[in-house]
Amino acid sequence: MPEENRKIPKRISQTVLNSLKGGVVPRIGLPYIAVGRKNEIEALLHDVDIVAEGGASFRFIVGRYGSGKSFLLQTIRNYVMDRGFIVADCDLSPERRLQGTRGQGLATYRELIGNLSTKTKPEGGALTLVLDRWISTVQSEASQETGLLPGDPALTRAVDQKIVAVTASVSELVHGFEFARLLTLYYHAYVEGDDQTKAKVVRWFRGEYSLKREAKEELGVNIIISDDDWYDYLKLFAVFFRLAGYAGMMIMIDELVNIYKIPNSITRQYNYEKMLTMYNDTLQGKAGYLGIIMGATPQALEDKRRGIYSYEALRSRLAEGRFSRPGARDLLAPVIRLEPLTAEEMLVLCEKLAAMHAGLYGYERKIGTEDLVLFIRIEYGRIGADQNITPREVIRDFIELLDLLYQNPSLQVEELLDSDEFSYAKSEAVSDETDSRFAEFTI
Repeated sequence: MPEENRKIPKRISQTVLNSLKGGVVPRIGLPYIAVGRKNEIEALLHDVDIVAEGGASFRFIVGRYGSGKSFLLQTIRNYVMDRGFIVADCDLSPERRLQGTRGQGLATYRELIGNLSTKTKPEGGALTLVLDRWISTVQSEASQETGLLPGDPALTRAVDQKIVAVTASVSELVHGFEFARLLTLYYHAYVEGDDQTKAKVVRWFRGEYSLKREAKEELGVNIIISDDDWYDYLKLFAVFFRLAGYAGMMIMIDELVNIYKIPNSITRQYNYEKMLTMYNDTLQGKAGYLGIIMGATPQALEDKRRGIYSYEALRSRLAEGRFSRPGARDLLAPVIRLEPLTAEEMLVLCEKLAAMHAGLYGYERKIGTEDLVLFIRIEYGRIGADQNITPREVIRDFIELLDLLYQNPSLQVEELLDSDEFSYAKSEAVSDETDSRFAEFTI
């Protein structure tokens, strides 16, 4: 077993294998199993560089269920956190949309803010941490610049001036005045040890006030975050996070298919209208330090009756030109379409998983390269596999194979691959075409 595989912590191996077997993407350990998607990752990281310089970006990642769409989103999430970004991610659902008549848009905002993550707090819930770190950093900078010690009234005035400079930058934006006022309120509550007021400000930032009267009585502000304007506050947060010392903010929204599934056509159009607003803002320079990535299935994008392309303003902006084709995709376009992982890439991934599984359970690996090649040939030899097979299906089968071999030491790999469940596929797997695709792996 290679040295690097022995060093994978068992808790990470356990999480990765359990998640993949359950058909979901693990939030940790992705670098250990990443294969393929090099070009897509490079294209998205180019966007990240633009965002860090004060720009904005918007991308759609489009792929079938199980094609690796969520895996790519999580991979980018980890990359950008390492680069000093704050990440907010969520999956849409019937209760969470971009716009709704019963607060579904605000529910999406709450989920995003609840999932705020940084490199030091990757599991989410980082809002309070970020606010406290910002104040602590400002205090430290003011102390170094003035030479004054904590507790000195002159230092407090110096910090106040630096806080005002930050809030002034934010207050120039839409809804920025109230946002800046609440930042100042939080700062003074922090200095005075007023945890109750801090909690109220955080509650407001999370969109948890439902009545303007309540916000006015408790915090002295006349507005609350609503279903109509929640996206404006994400733009404010992006600017604030930059001023607080982070590189910027990346927002990742998956499962756009839940908008496609909305039965009411008018409600769907309102959601696509909100999407268009976000898209236009980022491309026209109306947002800064903000990147947005959304995940969708081909049907949710292309269906001209219910999908994103049913909204002509979006279709005209997102539709591919005449020159893109499989094998020659424009990865600088707003829509990145995921091509299936090749059989060769899946073989590499299975090698990684086999090594991880052996390291987790502490046994000598008995599934060799010949066995892996045969397994992949069988999977990719199924009728229609070229178009329909997904990494999720192959991975789930392979981890089940590893589990069975581990729990039944007397079993041989050949027995399982020759079983009735695989016999149907095997007749297809040995075709001349499949053999030629794997000629380089012949032992």
